[in-house]
Amino acid sequence: MAHRAPSGRAVAPSRRLARRVLFLFTLSLSCSYLCYSLLCCCGGPAAPRARCAPARSSAAAKKLLQKSRACGRSPAEPPGSAAPARRPREPPEPPVGSAPGPARPGIKRLPQAIVVGVKKGGTRAVLEFIRVHPDVRALGTEPHFFDRNYDRGLEWYRSLMPRTLDSQITVEKTPSYFVTKEAPRRIFNMSRDTKLIVVVRNPVTRAISDYTQTLSKKPDIPTFEGLSFRNRSLGLVDTSWNAIRIGMYAVHLQSWLQYFPLSQIHFVSGEKLITDPAGEMGKVQDFLGIRRVITDKHFYFNKTKGFPCLKRTESNSSPRCLGKSKGRTHVQIDPEVIEQLRDFYRPYNIKFYETVGQDFRWE
Repeated sequence: MAHRAPSGRAVAPSRRLARRVLFLFTLSLSCSYLCYSLLCCCGGPAAPRARCAPARSSAAAKKLLQKSRACGRSPAEPPGSAAPARRPREPPEPPVGSAPGPARPGIKRLPQAIVVGVKKGGTRAVLEFIRVHPDVRALGTEPHFFDRNYDRGLEWYRSLMPRTLDSQITVEKTPSYFVTKEAPRRIFNMSRDTKLIVVVRNPVTRAISDYTQTLSKKPDIPTFEGLSFRNRSLGLVDTSWNAIRIGMYAVHLQSWLQYFPLSQIHFVSGEKLITDPAGEMGKVQDFLGIRRVITDKHFYFNKTKGFPCLKRTESNSSPRCLGKSKGRTHVQIDPEVIEQLRDFYRPYNIKFYETVGQDFRWE
């Protein structure tokens, strides 16, 4: 027994030394792997992730791999949570040219009602007044589709219209349609249910207003008398002059009645639109099949312009009158010329009254 004791004491230190060497070697290997893993997974997009595959040789390597994966998690993700799910695919980019921002309500529709005439009759007033109604959306400009731009097609025409909800109607105004021969057929082909609004006015007053507007743009044109007659002494009126021809309402109306019944055409008195705008607009609202929202409370009379204007409402922060070109002072015309033109228009007016069943009292 005394002989074996020194031998046992000599062996123990050598085993401890071997364990220490093995421990240091393992520790060194683990540290190297940890550094490599950190460099691989957290060093940026250039480091290939394929090289970060876990080493399966030891349990220590698996623990180190778990630590290295933790460096890729977001700060809010708990260390023990599962790997994040794959990101969903991004939605496709909108088509080039599409409008940015949130989608606007409603869709663009072809008009259900059109103010087809007449020029200098009060069409702009009707359009501006009816736009106050919440169930109406109107195109502010004149598209001239059925007379000048028909070859552009209905989709082009539709693209000009404002967006409307199912409860709203779309309205547009182009006064020259009334005297365009092709317009009734073209509108009928678009929709035979289209409602038509015609604003008429004493044809003599209308012709003078038309001339006054042209004169403001072209000061060098001939006199009103010179343009109105082919031979004034004989009383021969020049019906080829557009300002005269437009006022022959009974003639133009025949083209429309070939395609639309009178029940689909509403005639607004240009004179009553000035003296009683609420009354005339009430009839327009009835014709369009919408409730009477526009009433007396919406109007006041502007003495300077001699024309009714819209009062301030909840939707309009300030009163609104028509443009400066509306209500301008007419040029002075020889009373004898006016009387000759009244005689010329009288048979056309009477025929018009009989056709529409309404006396506008222009005589």
